[in-house]
This record gives sequence, C-alpha cells and structure tokens, in this order.
Amino acid sequence: MHLHSFVKKGMIATVVLVAAAGTSAAQDAPLAAYNAALTESSVSGISSGAYLAVQFATAWSSVIKGVGAIAGGPFGCAGGLASTALSTCMVGAPGVDLGVLRSLIDTLGDSSAIDDPVNIARQQVYLFNGYNDNIVMRPVSNWLASLYTARLGEPHSGNLFYQTAIGAGHSQVTLNYGGKCSANGGTYFDDCGYDQAGVMLQHIYGALARPNRGALRGTVLTFSQAEFTAPAKPAEYSMGNNAFLYIPADCAAGAACRMHIALHGCKQSFDNIGEEFVRHAGYNEWADTNHIIVLYPQTTPSFLVAPFGPTNPEACWDWWGYLDQDPSGDPRYLTKAAPQITTIKRMLDRLTTGATPADAVVAADPQVLVVNDATDTSIALAWTAVPGASGYEVLRRGPGETAFASVGTVGGLGFGDKGLTPKTVYQYQVRPILASGAGLFTAVVTKATRPPVPRCIDPGTCKVS
Repeated sequence: MHLHSFVKKGMIATVVLVAAAGTSAAQDAPLAAYNAALTESSVSGISSGAYLAVQFATAWSSVIKGVGAIAGGPFGCAGGLASTALSTCMVGAPGVDLGVLRSLIDTLGDSSAIDDPVNIARQQVYLFNGYNDNIVMRPVSNWLASLYTARLGEPHSGNLFYQTAIGAGHSQVTLNYGGKCSANGGTYFDDCGYDQAGVMLQHIYGALARPNRGALRGTVLTFSQAEFTAPAKPAEYSMGNNAFLYIPADCAAGAACRMHIALHGCKQSFDNIGEEFVRHAGYNEWADTNHIIVLYPQTTPSFLVAPFGPTNPEACWDWWGYLDQDPSGDPRYLTKAAPQITTIKRMLDRLTTGATPADAVVAADPQVLVVNDATDTSIALAWTAVPGASGYEVLRRGPGETAFASVGTVGGLGFGDKGLTPKTVYQYQVRPILASGAGLFTAVVTKATRPPVPRCIDPGTCKVS
C-alpha cells in the first residue's frame, strides 16, 4: 500500500441500498439526513487514510471528538513533496522536525485555515503500528504519537492510546479476516485475532455494547459522490463515482446516533478491491449494536499527468498535496479548503442535519468500566458516561501497593495508562467528577500488560507473539 489515484467508467448517480445479505435495489433519493449530532463524529484511516484522518480531525477539530490512525504519520509530514512522502513519511529517514510541524499547526490555526488547535486537546486518539509493518516504519508513527502527546499536554495525556505490541504488517487488522498477521500486501487485511475497529471505537466513545457477530440488521447504502464534489467532478479530486454508508436499523428508524468516517488506504478503493473494505474492516459489527453510522468515502486510481488531472495510480488519499498547485508554499491539502476534506465534510454535514435535541438521560452512577486493550507498557480503559459528569478520575493500584492512586483525569470515556512494566498485573477504578463532588467508584477491573515485544529487525519476517 504505497503512495499515489482516478477515473473509471461513469456510473448512474442513483442511490443503491445493499442489504447485509448482498441484495440491492435502486432508489432515486439523495443521501439522507439522520438524527446524528455533528459533534459526536469521529474519523479513522489506514495508511494514506490515516494521514487524511489526522488532517481532517485537525482541520475540523471543533466537531471531531476522536481520531484513529493505523500506520500513519504526523500532520504535515510530507511538506508538500512526494519525495519526502516516500522517504521521511514512510521509511522514517531522513528525520522530521516536529517543532516545525507544531508551528505549522499553530500558523494554520491563526489564519483560520483550520479550527483552533486548542480543540485537539479534548480529542480521543487511537494510534497503531504493527511491529511487522515494513511500509510505514515505526519511527514515523512514533512521530505522530509525539506530536499528539505535545498537543494534548499532561492534563489530557490519557486521551492517547498507542498500540505497538501486535505483530501485524501494514494492514487493517482484524479479529478473523484477511491474510497472515505479518503480511504486508494483498488487499492489506491481516488476521491477527485483534479487534482493531472495536478497540478504536471504544477508546473514542467509551464502553460499548457487544458487536453483532451474526447477520447484520443494518444496510450498506451506495451514493454518488458527485453531489459533494460539485461543481467539480469526483475524478478531478481523485475520488470515485460512489461512496458507501453503513446504517444500523435503529439509526434508519430515527434513533439518536453518531457518525464515524472510515478511510481506506492506498489500493483499497472500490475500484481496487470492490466492497472489501466496506464489508470487512470491522466497523459495521460494532456500529450495528451501538447507534453508529459509518461513512466510507472512496478515492479512485488516476494515471493522468498534470495539468490534465491528478497523478495517483494507487488510489491514495491526498496527504502530500497532489491536488495543490503549490503544496510546499501553500499547503491547501492540510486545511478545511482541501478538496477531499471539503467533500467529506459536506457529506458529514448532510448526514448530521437531522439531529434533534438529546432526550433526558436517567443518571447511572456508578458506571461500567472495561479493559479495552493492552500493550507491554500500557493499558487502555473505557467506560460508560455518567450524566452531569464534567470529567472522570482514573485510579490505579500496582503490584505490592495497598491503595489506589490517581493517575489522571479526562473529559472523555477512554484512558490510556502509560509507562507500565511488561507482564505485570494492574487494577483500576474510575469515578465521575460531578458538580456535587466526586461520584461513586466503578467496580475494580484487573489487567496484565503483555510480555516484552520481541525485537523486530526485519519487519515482515518477525514472529508474531
């Protein structure tokens, strides 16, 4: 899944509803509006999709509450140069100046080209780099983690969880679909027995209901992207004719729901692999039982040469400026004005315009606390919301300790505890912060960190532990 996307045969601008079983029926209706609050939206992506997810979440930080980046790198990494994208931002050499990238974010924020970067500190952030990934190397994802750590700051450091202890290759990692876990090719799905989509969604939205592992009750909808690129044609933005939407049955019936945008990687567009990403990335099973609508925008391969159109043969998202006239001097591709970001935001706006005021919720204190994930040096927690809580305090008890001690306070419903000892058991509790004071503690949960991760000198060939 390397860099680089466009035009295929024309398709009728109709909407197609595709049942989970695979049947379809054409409809004339445009993309509908649903009862989904814009500020409950999140975005994730793999590879080039990870880069664009970070760009989108940074540009629209006022409305994006969480971001997931699988095998991605830092905002602005390429500096508008394809050569830098191929070297620094994939191989990790030469290095990147994170200070320059931090300043770039501030500069774009000061000019209102992106939302105020202060919003980033409230976002929930899930990052992933498999130790067998030989396409986007570990230093690149480490830079992304460092950039987010600096932006979140100590008060919000628990908003970040970075999974590095899975032996995956460059891929969308799944519970039971795809090639061998260490693979770096094919359609870029690796079966590692790891529910990446679920871990990500729970880190963003808190403890969720169990996913539907049977026949899904929702539908996959296909719609034209042309309405959202207009007056330009989708091909001019290196985007495919159609995109996809997974709609749970309750969301279709008007229930309050939320939006997640899932961005495929290079060589994973519909023109490359059909609906494989839409069907098997792992999001739909969780969405089906948790009031989450999943939007799947699409790129398309392009073999044109400027000035006739974008050159993007591998159907990558525009994370190095291939749609810009002067990406180094005027990096529009990083801003709210970027063609692909603008298109996706128009889709998101349409989908969320049916939101209604939230119904009153009966207080539930204490709430449910679950262990979401673990690495060799970190543990991720997720919990359910307590109405009226302004934040949540996380407490930990380690080996040999008799009392729980506070390790952080966050505003969201997920926490990444870092700096732990490998192969060691820890216990946790969480309590809400209410206007009346601290709420009740959750029940105690217990989790051991993973064993030390094996050293991987030649990613792609290393043993999966």
